[in-house]
Amino acid sequence: MLIYTHPDSAGHVTPQGHPERAERMGAVARALQGISAQHLQMPLADEADILRAHDTDYLAKLKAAAPRKPGWAQIDGDTFMSQGTMQAALRCVGGACAAVDAVLTGPDPRAFVATRPPGHHATRSQAMGFCLFSNVAIAALRAIHHHGLSRVAIVDFDVHHGNGTQDVLWNEAACLFLSSHQMPLYPGTGRRDEIGSCGQIVNVPLQAGGGSAAMRAAYSDIILPRLRSYAPELVLVSAGFDAHQDDPLGGLGWQTQDYAWVTQQLCDIADDTAKGRVVSCLEGGYDLPALEAALRTHITAMQPQKANDLGESRG
Repeated sequence: MLIYTHPDSAGHVTPQGHPERAERMGAVARALQGISAQHLQMPLADEADILRAHDTDYLAKLKAAAPRKPGWAQIDGDTFMSQGTMQAALRCVGGACAAVDAVLTGPDPRAFVATRPPGHHATRSQAMGFCLFSNVAIAALRAIHHHGLSRVAIVDFDVHHGNGTQDVLWNEAACLFLSSHQMPLYPGTGRRDEIGSCGQIVNVPLQAGGGSAAMRAAYSDIILPRLRSYAPELVLVSAGFDAHQDDPLGGLGWQTQDYAWVTQQLCDIADDTAKGRVVSCLEGGYDLPALEAALRTHITAMQPQKANDLGESRG
């Protein structure tokens, strides 16, 4: 397994009290301790990859807004840039694309990318929801346009709907986007009737308090069958851990072992249709102990050699 990180991720500093804080990377580091993997540094992004997903004017505005001295530039109501933010965001895109390149051309089919700031709320022309670049959508477009894949799937289990991923990929027939998310909740998108221009978007809104049972039913009845029938050549995961019962920004009430279960299901399908190729990118998760525990469970479930150890959690 490949794990992509970079110290620049901690250089994205948000105002005191902001939930998307640099301390999250400490929880990520603790979750990765002892994990058997090849650890790699995220490279900087190629702007050509960014511009597959974002408008040229948008990229120019972000560059112009980036602070040149200590302090913050407020991009929207809850999205901030510090001196280190642009560098961190470019590492996220570069890491996601490098992971796609690696699993498609190398011997290791699994990769996790510690992307911070997250990405799934960033639309083609707007930063929002702590997100600047649509990391996973950019990775999908690289797989399609650089590597020639025709069936890429994204599964987003963050508690919030990935409106940015949906916006970027609305007209992309070669990518299936499947999202489970709490509704009603920020950003207010993700209705079942939002299906994309080619019927390639599947939104599965969940009510607060549904817990493990509602989550597993949604995946077993809707998301996993659709993913399997699609027979993806690559599975990308928007891995947000804020649906956890301890997270302050959501109310779905998922348990730590739910992340083992859903990850194993996704990897099983990837094993059958995509030569095992899975790239997971970090999204949300704001209670630090819950993030650490859920992420470790997720990474452990991604490792092919660990599959037999998770039989209990398949449920």
